[in-house]
Amino acid sequence: METPQGPPHPYLAAPPLAFAHRGGAAAGDENTAGAFDRAVRAGYRYVETDVHATRDGVAVVLHDATLGRVAGDPHAVATMTWADLKSVRVGGAAAVPRLDEVLDAWPEVRFNIDVKADAAVEPTIAVVHERATPDQVLLASFSDPRLRRLRQLAGPAYATSLAQRETARLWLASRVRRRIALPPSAVAAQVPIMFGRVRVVDRRFVAHAHALGLQVHVWTVDDPAVMEGLLDLGVDGIMTDRIDVLREVFTHRGLWKDRE
Repeated sequence: METPQGPPHPYLAAPPLAFAHRGGAAAGDENTAGAFDRAVRAGYRYVETDVHATRDGVAVVLHDATLGRVAGDPHAVATMTWADLKSVRVGGAAAVPRLDEVLDAWPEVRFNIDVKADAAVEPTIAVVHERATPDQVLLASFSDPRLRRLRQLAGPAYATSLAQRETARLWLASRVRRRIALPPSAVAAQVPIMFGRVRVVDRRFVAHAHALGLQVHVWTVDDPAVMEGLLDLGVDGIMTDRIDVLREVFTHRGLWKDRE
């Protein structure tokens, strides 16, 4: 079954796209107001982030299920209320911001939102519908059932990436050049270079994704030589923790000027 191709989704800009992964985690903090501000001041207009939900249904920006790694607190976010969570500080600043606060603070930024837990689906969509237009967010999840639910609740206007099993189908299809049906809202395959011992991102995979109307965004890449190789393959976006390095690579290739 062929996938109809139309104009690019309004979330997408002319590739290649530079994504600040968690705001640029190599600087020592991640998914915080400080990290996002640092990325925006560096010229980034695409930011990857993650969402969990508190016990009382508040969508919050955090990668891990617990606060252990970022704040030295063993509690799981899902067991805490927002009133509990907002009091957790790191270096005097809030450790975990709310999703609505982040969207409100940087309306010019396009956020790539990875929903990390089933309980975060409905709170995330409620915030997205209230605070973001379809050109501002892309919804992602490794979980196929979770992403199906996100798509159902968000509606077809909001962009999504492919979940894990969907990506595996795309990779297998690329080996035999077989067209596959895609969800209407799917605009990108967001993938690692390798999955275990399997090379995911190669020229055949990129070409096949493009033939189906998908961009290819690769995570998480911090080595400049690897970035250069991916751009040579024609990938459409790179997610990095080292925002200074990716900016330098883009600048060297004359790709950064449109972001300034």
